[in-house]
Amino acid sequence: MPLTLVVFASFYPAARHAVHYADAVAQALHGRLVLLHVNRASLFDPYEFIAAGYQRQELERQAGTGAALSQLATGLHSPTTVEIATDLLPVVAEDIASRHRPALFVLSQPDPAYPATASMASACAELLRAGNYPLLVLPPAAPAGQAPRRILLAADREPFVPGPEAGFLRELCALPGTEVVVAHISSGIEDDEGCALALRAVQASGLLAGLPPPELRGYEHADFGAGLLAAVADTQADLVVVLARQRSYWGGLFHRSVTGQLLTHSPVPVLVLPVAVAGTAPTAPPSRRVASVAHWANTMLAGLAPAA
Repeated sequence: MPLTLVVFASFYPAARHAVHYADAVAQALHGRLVLLHVNRASLFDPYEFIAAGYQRQELERQAGTGAALSQLATGLHSPTTVEIATDLLPVVAEDIASRHRPALFVLSQPDPAYPATASMASACAELLRAGNYPLLVLPPAAPAGQAPRRILLAADREPFVPGPEAGFLRELCALPGTEVVVAHISSGIEDDEGCALALRAVQASGLLAGLPPPELRGYEHADFGAGLLAAVADTQADLVVVLARQRSYWGGLFHRSVTGQLLTHSPVPVLVLPVAVAGTAPTAPPSRRVASVAHWANTMLAGLAPAA
């Protein structure tokens, strides 16, 4: 089955750039695209306590948007379909994931210069991350003409188990000319043992099975996010991969904060890849995660503030 990328689409520069980037990646992997247009991102359906006719009227007003996106799709290289929704809700993300089985969702990086758009983009990103969906966030300067060729994989000492979403990364790393660098960020000391354990965790996961051994580099920095950005500059990577492990509610807040910082400030695309902690059960299907999504995001998305 071909890989599918779901791209948040509109007609403004950042979203158009995301569409063309995703098209180049899908073409390289013989995949397909779904262009998804939403007006808002929300935890709860704003039409739940309103007559159904109002939502129907909004969807009818979006008929022209759907037609224009279909026209845009004719100019892409990859097979493309269009999806229109009024709101990105947990149940909408679940429905799209169940019907299209996407390898990942693709979203343009929030731009603080445009607060309303940035808030919506940040809300979409946080809702998808909380739901444990794979997410690729694109900064406006990322070259859109080809798939990434130098991939930086951030890893630590902890063993992990990739989920089915990792198939996208494996195929990407297997493209001719692609190089992978495993980066370990330590705080306060140069931790060679930690570097070796990080490499071992990646190799034992099978994530890069059958591919050339990755290069290993260590970086010392008090702030993990800043250290990873330094690693991006040093390696000249054109894609960063961050492993998103399932953690307890409170134990995961720090990791979500770091990932949010990276998604907002990284000069290159960031792939947030869900994985399981070694020895634990695989990721639950989205239908069993909606309650936890709402529980976490209700706290973290108050006001739909941009990630910081």
